[in-house]
Amino acid sequence: MDEKLNSSEMQKNIDQHLDEETLFVVSQTFKALSDPTRIRILNLLCSDEHSVNDIAEILYLGQSTVSHQLRFLKNLRLVKFRREGTTLYYSKDDDHIMNLLKQAIEHAAHN
Repeated sequence: MDEKLNSSEMQKNIDQHLDEETLFVVSQTFKALSDPTRIRILNLLCSDEHSVNDIAEILYLGQSTVSHQLRFLKNLRLVKFRREGTTLYYSKDDDHIMNLLKQAIEHAAHN
């Protein structure tokens, strides 16, 4: 049975369409969350800020690996940094993504 959409329903459908930039950012965000190393780094930064060296030491990763992953996360505005002398300290920059990550971790841990 064909039913015509009224104008408010049509507007709602139009509003739900995503523009190309939004699609790209969302896909890149999920790409960031699809990598185990980036998940480990984001999970660590959920609670506190850390230097690159601290992250590498805590997660048993190479400093270059951590720097590379942090650059990717920073470009997506998922992490931010502050400089203290020659040391960069990274912290979370987006609570929405951190909440999504926490929910995904809780979902995975749920039996």
